[in-house]
Amino acid sequence: MRYQFIVQGRVSDAVAEDLPEMTCTSYPTGGTSLHGPVRDEADISSVLARIHDHGLSVVEFRSLPD
Repeated sequence: MRYQFIVQGRVSDAVAEDLPEMTCTSYPTGGTSLHGPVRDEADISSVLARIHDHGLSVVEFRSLPD
């Protein structure tokens, strides 16, 4: 499975280092898209927790076609 997590604002290098499995790209609305593979629902929860630990707000997340 692959997922996309859209967060408000720019992602710092520290966040990118904490989420090495995710690719970070600018999102057209000014946020950042983090996208990459996840194994299961527990992995999704882990990614969300790590994003929140860095003080970022998740605007949206969704599954992507493989």
